[in-house]
Amino acid sequence: MTTGGRKSLSAEVELILKAVADRMIPGDAWPSATDAGALTYLERQAGEDPAHWATVIEPGLRALNAEAAARHGRPFAELPAGEQDVLLDDVRHGRVRDWPAPARPFFDALLSLVAEGYYGTPEAGGNLGGRSWDMIGFRPGPLPGIPHPVPETDLPQRSFEELRDRYDAVVIGAGAGGSTAAAVLAESGLQVLVVERGSWLRYGEVGRDHLRNHRLSKYGHNTGPSLEGHPRTMLMPDGEERMTAPHEGDYHNNAMTAGGGTRVYGAQAWRFHPEDFRMATRYGIPDGSSLSDWPIGYADLAPYYERAEWEVGVSGDGEAHPGRGKRERPYPMPALSGTRETEVLGKAAAKLGWTAGPVPLLINSVERDGRPACGRCGQCVGFACPTDSKNGGQNTMLASALATGNCDLICDTIVERIDTEGGTHAAGVRLARETEGGILRRQVRAGQVVVAAGAIESARLLLNSASDAEPDGIGNRFGQVGRNLQGHLYAGAYGVFDEPVQDGLGPGVSIATFRFDHSGEAGVIGGGLLANDFTRLPLVHWYRALAPDAARWGSAGKETMRDSFLRTSQIQGPIQEIPTAESRVRLSASVKDRFGLPVAKLSGSVHPESLRASSMLAEQAEKWLWTAGARQVWRTRAGTGLSGGQHQAGTLRMGNDPTTSVTDPMGRVHGYDNLWVSDGSVHVTNGGVNPVLTILALAFRTADNIVKQG
Repeated sequence: MTTGGRKSLSAEVELILKAVADRMIPGDAWPSATDAGALTYLERQAGEDPAHWATVIEPGLRALNAEAAARHGRPFAELPAGEQDVLLDDVRHGRVRDWPAPARPFFDALLSLVAEGYYGTPEAGGNLGGRSWDMIGFRPGPLPGIPHPVPETDLPQRSFEELRDRYDAVVIGAGAGGSTAAAVLAESGLQVLVVERGSWLRYGEVGRDHLRNHRLSKYGHNTGPSLEGHPRTMLMPDGEERMTAPHEGDYHNNAMTAGGGTRVYGAQAWRFHPEDFRMATRYGIPDGSSLSDWPIGYADLAPYYERAEWEVGVSGDGEAHPGRGKRERPYPMPALSGTRETEVLGKAAAKLGWTAGPVPLLINSVERDGRPACGRCGQCVGFACPTDSKNGGQNTMLASALATGNCDLICDTIVERIDTEGGTHAAGVRLARETEGGILRRQVRAGQVVVAAGAIESARLLLNSASDAEPDGIGNRFGQVGRNLQGHLYAGAYGVFDEPVQDGLGPGVSIATFRFDHSGEAGVIGGGLLANDFTRLPLVHWYRALAPDAARWGSAGKETMRDSFLRTSQIQGPIQEIPTAESRVRLSASVKDRFGLPVAKLSGSVHPESLRASSMLAEQAEKWLWTAGARQVWRTRAGTGLSGGQHQAGTLRMGNDPTTSVTDPMGRVHGYDNLWVSDGSVHVTNGGVNPVLTILALAFRTADNIVKQG
């Protein structure tokens, strides 16, 4: 029986489950799994996924009980702890005969659920009072004494009925690029409409579940889109399309809400290297790639990088990473103070002769614009900021746009298509939004249209806006729309130390080196950044950061978590991804969303040169950790599947030649007088760093040009 997301377990099953859970995480000086409330979490999961429970968990528990009776003449719950552990270990290693299904999947699935109930968010059930977090040394919120959550600037919204029939400019998307474009246009006196498909989510409305967020989205995420009615598909090698939901990795989701990905991002604010803009010239074009130079250079963006750093707000040390392009001004705020890990890794970098220094962040290190300094919480990336110190689109540029009185914002609304005239002029947009009575639709005319929905959705919108003049989609006369989808591959290494290297000070990422960016190391094309990682959530640590040979259950598994959480360092970084034309966005021929529109169909894989570069970075990360004194080190590897994710870019790349690009060097769609793109989709390559500062800089540049055009 299932009620309210919880399942009423039979007395027999509950007794076995309690006994198994308490062997997987036994009691000692700290609570056992069930003493910490994990049984409540397990009941909720059984209610949310009854099919898995009925086919895997319950049959496995009953078989376990039967095996205990066959071996010892008693049910599992009555066996001594040692005999219970032996039996569970036999199940784990498949040493039990006549098991009703493969034993290892049952063991692993139940162990994961027990760990989630023990180390997860208390509000999700389990981890009563956050005791397991106390045990391992995890502090989720800001430092003691720092008020949170703080009041946020509200974002006033318009209803369908309140919209004008015509605006000087319509901006599609309220993320980094869209919010910046909207601010520049509104501040120039233009009447602007910003259309955001997601909701305006205040801090209390952005979920804080450690299993439903944009860092670990096992069961969902904490912004948008909703899990129902917004699928995408992946094109499989056999030509079939496989549907994927918004929280699954193959969806390549970025947060969909006012502020876009900046609402929950880690906020690293790097400029691209001057060589990032001329990769093809420097390295040549690898076979099977679509590597190309940008039509602009670092000097073209330098004043806009500076503008983004000062208007949006970056903390950092402008002298820390020399050789990455000329700077005219320092950052507006000093870098956040270092951590224990910064000190350990900094000394090791010096031993190796590597230049290393602070990470610039779009986070207040001091009070600025009426918002406080960072509270140093332990769950920054993937979540909204409790002190509103993270500088995102929603609390900087979008707020500025709305404050002019020249900008209207409408959320929970999609642009179904862009209306065009003769394939040369954008006339306006078609809007749609869901209501209890169905779907409302209306048309809005526009003097300028700015597309800023993210690389995947921006490409999808242009493809869905086909007309008689452009039957294959806007800007797609030469089949370039949707091609060259890229993001970033990440590889690196973990290291475990004898002494704690983590002091709990968020956001965690604090030291980086560019020793292997355009270094010529091992003939690698590009290279990239190496930095320590953000503070890990306990469940991220359990799932991803335990050593390959580490105990994961029983008393030893509990000790592993206690011993390793504060003693583990992770170094990783993005690499210069080598784009390919076949990594792309197309329209599904068979799957539509809740508005009846064809969804994005994704396909492709990463180029072998990208994998080679990521392998080189992982090797260097390992060297850094050994030099820092780690007692055990192991590498991580990048996957071979399609790259995109939260750093998605490239599908509407800029260039001078309409046969090989979609937009011109200013971000205007080739052949159009008033249709622009202001997000990462215009990137020709995506840099060996996080791309948000480049998105912001290009948005300032494009919007300035729109204003100049009149």
